[in-house]
Formats: sequence, C-alpha cells, structure tokens
Amino acid sequence: EPLVNRYASRRKSVFAETYDPENDDEDEGARAIFPKTDEQRARLCDSVKNILLFRSLDKEQMNEVLDAMFEKIVQAKDYIIKQGDDGDNFYVIESGIYNAYVGEEQKHIHTYDNRGSFGELALLYNMPRAATIQAETDGKLWAMDRQTFRRILLKSAFRKRKMYEALLDAVPMLKTLQNYERMNLADALIPQTYAKGDRIIKQGDAADGMYFIEDGKVSIRIQQDAGEVEISNLEKGGYFGELALVTHRPRAASAYAVDNVKVAFLDVDAFERLLGPCMNIMKRNIGDYETQLVKIFGSKNNITDIR
Repeated sequence: EPLVNRYASRRKSVFAETYDPENDDEDEGARAIFPKTDEQRARLCDSVKNILLFRSLDKEQMNEVLDAMFEKIVQAKDYIIKQGDDGDNFYVIESGIYNAYVGEEQKHIHTYDNRGSFGELALLYNMPRAATIQAETDGKLWAMDRQTFRRILLKSAFRKRKMYEALLDAVPMLKTLQNYERMNLADALIPQTYAKGDRIIKQGDAADGMYFIEDGKVSIRIQQDAGEVEISNLEKGGYFGELALVTHRPRAASAYAVDNVKVAFLDVDAFERLLGPCMNIMKRNIGDYETQLVKIFGSKNNITDIR
C-alpha cells in the first residue's frame, strides 16, 4: 500500500533519531494531514475514544492526531508488524481480530478483538518491534507515521511519566519491571480523585481495573452479617483492586477514601498487558489476605465466599 511504503523508506535511520520532549519547539516541519469524509472521521473518533495514550491530549492535539491518521485495509493472515523490525507506524483498530506473538517459537500472548491499539512501544522507546502482530480476520486499521506519533504523543507521554515517576518508585511490587515496562505503565495510568468517605470500589461488583495510591489513605473493608469490617488500611505506595483481576472473580472487598485520596487507575486491559511480570507477587498477596482474614474472623469459613 503506497501510504505505508511511503514511510517504510525511513526505517534505516530510525535508531539514529533523537527526541527531547522538554525542548520540543512544536514545529518539526509540515503536519501530516490525510483528508477524511465526515463518515470516516466519525468512525475514527469512535475507534480512538478509549485509547489510553490519547486521554491526556488537549483538543488541538487530538484534532492533529485525527488529521494525521490514515486508513489501512487488512486481510486475514496479513502481518501488520514483525518482531525485530524498526517501528514505522502506530495502529488503532477499527475492526478485525489480531494476534500478538513473541519469540522464535511465536508464542501467542494476546488477542485484540475489534478494539485497542498496538505498535506504540517501538515508537515511544526508539526500539525494535517487541512482538509480531498478525490479522486473524479481515479488518480495518487507522495508522499514524512515527514522526507525527513522536511529536504529539511522545511529548504528552513524557509529561505523564514525569508526573507518575515518584508514585511508581514508591510501589515495591513494580521493582520487578524493566524500566521501559514501568514507563509503559505510567503511560496507561489514569488519574482519579475521591473525597473523604467516598466508596472507590464495591464488594461484589465486577472488576474493571486496579488502583495505585498517590496521596491519602484508603480503607479496605469486607461486608459481614454485623456490618463492614476493616481488614487493611493503605497509603501512598499501596495498591488495591488487583485480586479480582488475578482471580477473575467479583470484588472481594470494598475500598473507601479515609481522607481526600488521589489514585492512579489501571484498567483491566492494560493490567493484563503490562503487569504480567508482577503476577506472581500479586498471587502471593492472595495468601497474605487470607492470613489477615483468618486473624480477623478466626477461621477460613468466609474466605472462599469473598474470593
């Protein structure tokens, strides 16, 4: 496809590029603009509305993103990106099913089912493609070339990473992540605030993500016949909401803001994609919670009920 080949010629110089978001003068040549019909623009807006990388963009930046993306039609079995190649484009899925594979043995690690995005890691961190993506079905993608992606999104991601640097340093579990994995995690976090007494998550609800505490205290409580019983009190560096994601069951407890609380939220899709290296630690925490519950209730009778 001509639009893709147009950018492929740049690949030899990819790793020679340098980019300093702090000193970006916002003017790196002409903006890439691909004209779209109203119908195409509406479809693109719908495809990108839940993309985490775009959530911190202002309106002008978002319009520039929409202008710069071009449509790519793919057929079943097409390879969109291949592990080890230089990164040329970032992709947002409009339709179709896509599988991600890693390693010489082509181990299947993820399936994108008609939503999501991929290809950002090689562009954000100036590194080769970390995985292979192959279309399982026919589909449509929206693509953005690496120069535009880096100029708009890398600067936004840089600001966000700096904001969350101290928070991620304060979470012992995240020490198991590589530096680029921690940066990718920072890109995915969504800031949320709660006032004193607010309920952040409710026992029994379906899990939509987990939380890292940036400021304030959070009380974790379990509902019993006589009322709610506090099983732990967390502050900065603490995290909660991960158990339901690990066990794939409803929320095991409720969480309340003890005072004004600021948290960073990680949704379930990003959790599964980014925190694999931390999974063993989180599974061990299940045992820690059970030990706490035995101390509080004197038996394991209630433990299986809340898991």
